[in-house]
Amino acid sequence: QVQLVESGGGSVQSGGSLRLSCRASGAAGNAFYSTSWYRQDPGKQRELAATIVRDGTTTYSDGVKGRFTISRDNAEYTGDLQKNNLKPGDAAVYYCSFRRWSGVPAPWGQGTQVIVSS
Repeated sequence: QVQLVESGGGSVQSGGSLRLSCRASGAAGNAFYSTSWYRQDPGKQRELAATIVRDGTTTYSDGVKGRFTISRDNAEYTGDLQKNNLKPGDAAVYYCSFRRWSGVPAPWGQGTQVIVSS
């Protein structure tokens, strides 16, 4: 059973940086096509923030483009999200997602909370 564990959240001031990390434990032998990071505000659905596919191609939502950088290590089953120039609107719980070539995602982890003060 693959388990996703996110870390790296915390409280920062506006303009600051954070690096979120995600590790897929129990993933040996799995082949994941993509890694994504989602954000979720209280009472709202999760929103896609960034995705990286196996060949390294990345996509970002308009709100984070130019400030966030997603990366992954295919061999280690890890994924990171470098967040720079954080704004109060970036505050949310962030979840990573590993999606198999079949399209089936690994179960969601617990997420990691980001707080940005102005």
